Amino acid sequence: MKKLIATVLFSALLSPFCLSAAVAAEEGEGGGTPHYPLEHPEEMDWSFAGPLGTYDRGQLQRGLKVYKQVCSACHSLDLVAFRTLSDLGYSEEQVKAFAAEYEIEAGPDNDGNMYMRPGIPSDYFPAPFENPEQAAASNNGAAPPDLSLMAKARGITRGFPTFVFDIFTQYQEGGPDYIHALLTGYEEPPEGVEIPAGTYYNPYFANAASLAMAPPLSDGIVSYDDGAPETVDQYSRDIAAFLMWTAEPKLEDRKQTGLVVMVFLVILAVLVFLTKKSVYARKHD
Repeated sequence: MKKLIATVLFSALLSPFCLSAAVAAEEGEGGGTPHYPLEHPEEMDWSFAGPLGTYDRGQLQRGLKVYKQVCSACHSLDLVAFRTLSDLGYSEEQVKAFAAEYEIEAGPDNDGNMYMRPGIPSDYFPAPFENPEQAAASNNGAAPPDLSLMAKARGITRGFPTFVFDIFTQYQEGGPDYIHALLTGYEEPPEGVEIPAGTYYNPYFANAASLAMAPPLSDGIVSYDDGAPETVDQYSRDIAAFLMWTAEPKLEDRKQTGLVVMVFLVILAVLVFLTKKSVYARKHD
């Protein structure tokens, strides 16, 4: 009887997942409503993954270079201040020099007029467009999103049963995996697939089969000084890691604090167990 009840309960728990899979398969075969992304991102190997992960400063500096030379033409980093670049391994003088390369609107002056001045470390990355309307008009009607939190906002949720294992492996790199897959996933539409004019087919895009952003990267577009490969794959890895840092600059501190807390809890649990054992041992005596 108990075995029968357990079987029924197990079947009931699995039925929603089986039904979802069956519906998805039926829709895919019958040309029904597709589910995006059409292909799920590959799980990449990141230095900051896992409970002891840390950022690779060299990779973050390369990612900043990719952002500055490629992505900044359309995308903003509204929540990132120049002063935080010291976390990437830059000296105070290097940060000042980097900030000064940008023109920042300031004012008003004594005459009530706004003016432009060189950036300083306390400034934030300036947006490439004056307003969302101008951004949309310059990009086929779709305003490029701000990238400050993109690595945390665009993580693709992994379905059953993968998400169960993610709880134990502490997988939190869905955002960087998605960014890398998107930047390397442009391809020609399959035969019979039509996409809107002015868009580009990408099966990894989370909202549709194509997007307004043209492939932004190509081999050799950015020069590296440290000998890293100058390929689309490497550029995509570096910018994805950099955007993970912009989204969570205190990731290393969080993980270090979490490790200390876990060690403390383990020690506390051992002490509580030994105390309980000692108390009950005297009670029986």
